[in-house]
Amino acid sequence: MSSEYSHLVHIKDHQELRLYELIPDVVWVFDLDKHGWWWGNTAAVNFWGLGSLDELINKDLSGDTQGAKDRTLQTFELAVKNNLTIDPWTTYPDGKPKTLYMKHRACLLGPERHRGIIAFINEEVNLGETPENLLLVEAMRYTTVLVTSFSFSGDVIVENPKATDAYKHIQTELLDGECRAFHLRFANPEEGKDCLKRAIEDKGGRWTYLMNTAQGLRKHTLDIRISRHPLSGEFLILMAEYDVTELHDALEKAEDVQNELRRMAHYDALTGLPSLYFLLEQAELFFAKAVRNQEKVAVLFLDLDGFKKVNDTWGHSVGDRVLVEAARRITHLLRRSDQAARIGGDEFVLLLSGIQHRNDAGEVAIKLIEALEKPIVIDCDEVGTITVQISVSIGISFCPDHGDKLERLIKVADNAMYSVKRAGKADYMYAP
Repeated sequence: MSSEYSHLVHIKDHQELRLYELIPDVVWVFDLDKHGWWWGNTAAVNFWGLGSLDELINKDLSGDTQGAKDRTLQTFELAVKNNLTIDPWTTYPDGKPKTLYMKHRACLLGPERHRGIIAFINEEVNLGETPENLLLVEAMRYTTVLVTSFSFSGDVIVENPKATDAYKHIQTELLDGECRAFHLRFANPEEGKDCLKRAIEDKGGRWTYLMNTAQGLRKHTLDIRISRHPLSGEFLILMAEYDVTELHDALEKAEDVQNELRRMAHYDALTGLPSLYFLLEQAELFFAKAVRNQEKVAVLFLDLDGFKKVNDTWGHSVGDRVLVEAARRITHLLRRSDQAARIGGDEFVLLLSGIQHRNDAGEVAIKLIEALEKPIVIDCDEVGTITVQISVSIGISFCPDHGDKLERLIKVADNAMYSVKRAGKADYMYAP
């Protein structure tokens, strides 16, 4: 795939498009490289009079002319260049022509990264014998999109019934020389003033704002264009509003879920320490910095001694509190430039940066042993106050002495830790 397309959004599979089912307008995705539909929402399937998404994907387009294919390619290239195209297209969903105002964005599709366009149909215009002016009046009257024309000062010139209904609650007596109807439609009228000013300066644009509608605060995408009054010739603001509240809410919920999954993957729920997954991501930065500074990174593998006995004697709830306290004591001894992680059970891994001599890591190990062998006092609802005694065995490896991959360094330090266990525990040992 050419590098000129590398900036395009890459849609890997259909799951990434599920949120488009929330949009009542027709949305489909077209694959240029196989010249066929790649995906469509339910509205798109219904638009083509089909029964399922598979029927849309498998629809036979072998009869398309080269001109039709060239037009599709031209639309893709324009969308690559301009980010969005808006132009009329004629389609034949039931064998009869329908002229549509369609919006297209360019993208890449599937594992093969085929060239694709996402098509949005927001307004349908069926051309016939109706005079153009009546056609536009009817389209504006019956469309579900909120359409309003304003003077440059922000006063309403004309609006369709949907817009009237959405903003019927706005009290006209609040209007004054500073605050106009345009501004009051915004949840924050100051944002409305800025939007109007920007629209006039930029000669239109598309922005999303929180709007003060009769149904409450709603997220609207505003499509603003500069037009002219058909009688006076005065320049006007023509604004179409698309309610995207549900889509934004769904996207925010999806982002929250992704953030929570990311947090769960990166942090241990019990101790709050980073996980091994997080440590693997950070290790390359630690090692690269050490190479630049001609220093070492020490990898300490910690295994708590006597922890199994705590669980067997007092139960896992007490064991969890011991782990939390152990994590607190460990992190208290580390510098900001160091990193600790719980990698499972009663095992911890530490990365110590800026190590000049092996003994630097040994001194930290001694402090850890001293801190963790101090009694842990726990108030237990079932049996009252109990005192828990544990210790720690530590194995130490170094980057680059024992390698430059964290998995390898952990394994080497783990082996050294087991040598400590066999020798009597509560001590540390350097990897050979």
